[in-house]
Amino acid sequence: MKDIVILGIESSCDETSAALVRNGREVLSNIIYSQIDIHQPYGGVVPEIASRNHVKKISSIVDMAFKEAKLNYSDIDGVAVTYGPGLVGSLLVGLSYAKSFAYAAQKPLIGINHIDGHICANYIGNDDVKPPFLTLVASGGHSHLILVKDYDDYTVLGQTRDDAAGEAFDKISRTLGLGYPGGPAIDKAALLGDPHFVEFPRAYLEEDSFDFSFSGLKSAVLNYLNSMKMKGETYRPEDIAASFQMAVVEVLVEKTLSAAEKYSIQNICLSGGVACNSLLRKIMKQRCQEKNYKLSYPEISLCTDNGAMVASAGYYKFVKKDFAPGDLTAKPNLKI
Repeated sequence: MKDIVILGIESSCDETSAALVRNGREVLSNIIYSQIDIHQPYGGVVPEIASRNHVKKISSIVDMAFKEAKLNYSDIDGVAVTYGPGLVGSLLVGLSYAKSFAYAAQKPLIGINHIDGHICANYIGNDDVKPPFLTLVASGGHSHLILVKDYDDYTVLGQTRDDAAGEAFDKISRTLGLGYPGGPAIDKAALLGDPHFVEFPRAYLEEDSFDFSFSGLKSAVLNYLNSMKMKGETYRPEDIAASFQMAVVEVLVEKTLSAAEKYSIQNICLSGGVACNSLLRKIMKQRCQEKNYKLSYPEISLCTDNGAMVASAGYYKFVKKDFAPGDLTAKPNLKI
């Protein structure tokens, strides 16, 4: 069977990325340009600035991907691009470029849901990961529990009702003065703190619900800090970070394992930026070992937004000839 090489383009938020992936699992190149340093002074992503920098970088990022893979434009079989969810301006930059590239190269265009990309990141470099499996997709904008029945057959078991896990990390990190992005900052500070310093609430919601809600936890932390300030009492940011992180991780782990038990799934995957969290990986691994579940997760560079995951998702659509129309448009609120 002929090898299939897909160009993947990702620009849904503040990373500009292009990658070339063979047969959905072998990365030939994966170039990621991060705008973290640009947005750091603002404590979060500024959409207009993000869009502007995508425009500046996308052409050179794609060229670098081809150069690293030692391939010509004509060597690819299709062009996969994220068209939602995400920041509309950022999405439009990647989508416009991908449409032009596909047209010029006379290759099919493949539209990819950003969440689908995070799911498919689990396949990259890991031939053992095959459906069916349960995956927790947790990032700055998303918290999903998804039952992957086949390569393009998903059932969403639960999702965030308000703040996503990564969003809560960013907010609490800013409040504690730990900086942006919040995930790595909280993770680092928590290593020096007491995770049981404050027992913040765990929102498990209704019985048998696999949805997530972190707004209450976020409010509880902010209220605690305000109370300490009003009383003139001091605290170590590391202790608050550790206590907050533990409250998030326990909910993510418990809901994932409960879903695995209910649906009799033995294979569990993690993906999305929050999957980089060291405590989440540690506790999830311990709990999976206790229950004889198999746990898999991508390498760190494939958890954050990247073109390789988009190219991988594109491969599985390509083999089914699930191509996008020429008038494909950005959908910032696209559902999985």
